[in-house]
Amino acid sequence: MKKTGIALLAGAMMVSLAGCGGGSAETTTAATTAAETTTAQEAAPESEAGETSEEAGEGEENKGEEKAVSGTFTVGFDQDFPPMGFVGDNGEYTGFDLELAQEVAKRLGLEFVPQPIAWDAKDMELNSGTIDCIWNGFTMNGREDDYTWSTPYMDNSQVFVVTADSGIENFADLAGKIVEVQADSSAEAALKDNEELTGTFGTLQTTPDYNTAFMDLEMGAVDAIAMDVIVAGYQIEQRDDGDNYVVLEETLASEEYGIGFKKGNEELRDQVQTVLEEMAADGSLAEVSDKWFGRDVTTIGK
Repeated sequence: MKKTGIALLAGAMMVSLAGCGGGSAETTTAATTAAETTTAQEAAPESEAGETSEEAGEGEENKGEEKAVSGTFTVGFDQDFPPMGFVGDNGEYTGFDLELAQEVAKRLGLEFVPQPIAWDAKDMELNSGTIDCIWNGFTMNGREDDYTWSTPYMDNSQVFVVTADSGIENFADLAGKIVEVQADSSAEAALKDNEELTGTFGTLQTTPDYNTAFMDLEMGAVDAIAMDVIVAGYQIEQRDDGDNYVVLEETLASEEYGIGFKKGNEELRDQVQTVLEEMAADGSLAEVSDKWFGRDVTTIGK
């Protein structure tokens, strides 16, 4: 967050009176000037002090207003990761996580700035200060020591999506198949941890985003996609040919979603966490969840 200070500068005008003529005139003029100066100084403290105090009060008020207006909350997200964060039909960034983040920013009196990032460059963006946090279906598991985390706000698991006519019903049926996963995703990490399974694949390849992965699956370029079950469900539901896809019952890994802040940034984390807990208590967290998933999938306060 950025802090803006407003400095108030007070200027004083000094009036110099000059005379012309002989020595007596100069003496008289000097005496007159001294007397006027003394009178002005005696009169000034009360009026000027009152004005300075009032101006200082206005300055403090404006300082607070400026902070609320100019402070930003910049959220890093993958714009190809519906329903958590993506580009809507109107060309605007939207999604479950972004809607939550926008409400948090509003309650904190900050300007919400959604910042799309390349997912494999997220750490660089966070550490350089380009973004204030990573909030986009961000899995905490295995990354506990890499960021300052919020508490988990959603449970998730990694699954495989296949076409309904593929004949693939379980992990064993993936032997010799082409499996695709998003680069640097939690699903990729889970696959790397399960060499016994991945060793049976014909090919394990990566893709920049899951929209591309579904196009590859639709065209028959790959046999299965490894991905988040929350994202898989949304992708299938939104597609006209959704009935052509199946999520395997076996899960690759269970995990939790959290908001990742730069290591050591407890101050911002605590502010965001407090607002999320308020939203859970007043029902607005469940309301946003119901809008995107048809039910409350959040875990805060439960």
